[in-house]
Amino acid sequence: MRLRADADPTRWVPVTGSFGLRGRRHRKRAIGMLLSQANAALGATPRPGGAFAAWAMSQAAPALLRKAEGRVLVWVWKDDPELVVALAQVQQATPQLRTARAMMPMEYDDTEDFRSPYLGMGEKLAMPLPPVRASAGGGAAAAPPSTTYTWDTGDTFVTLTAVGGDRERFGTVAASLDELARTLRLVSDLPVSGSGDVLRLDPSS
Repeated sequence: MRLRADADPTRWVPVTGSFGLRGRRHRKRAIGMLLSQANAALGATPRPGGAFAAWAMSQAAPALLRKAEGRVLVWVWKDDPELVVALAQVQQATPQLRTARAMMPMEYDDTEDFRSPYLGMGEKLAMPLPPVRASAGGGAAAAPPSTTYTWDTGDTFVTLTAVGGDRERFGTVAASLDELARTLRLVSDLPVSGSGDVLRLDPSS
């Protein structure tokens, strides 16, 4: 099973499949934001060389996503890559994954229904102001704002997770995230009988 979506090109820049110079600036800034958020969540101070790490990861990201063979799609906000990064993925619904989801903190129970024309009824969890938790260093660590959409198809979980770099402005992309989430769908590849070709079946067709 693969993922497909119709991201508005005037709002989103795809990371998946963007090689070379295409999308490089957006990838670097988005990854830099994610690294900063990770450091803040762990209570760590920024390290020298962080810009180089973001650049190196931005160069490797498209190839790594390509190896996922359509199971992972990533976009960044076109006007400001540091504002939001959105990652969609499809995972097999193993007993271990179901157990892990059932053991998530209580605040992850505060979901609302979210319907997709392709995936049916799912859940949306908006956390523009996540709770502040104690960090490993003894101080307070604030998790980044996020929104997660989840669909349980029985055999798989389809999720879209958006992480923001600015709590005050994260809400400005809420409607666009909803639009992106509603375009997500699963696509199956089936071999054509008697040939080496592959027939891609899109539920929307």
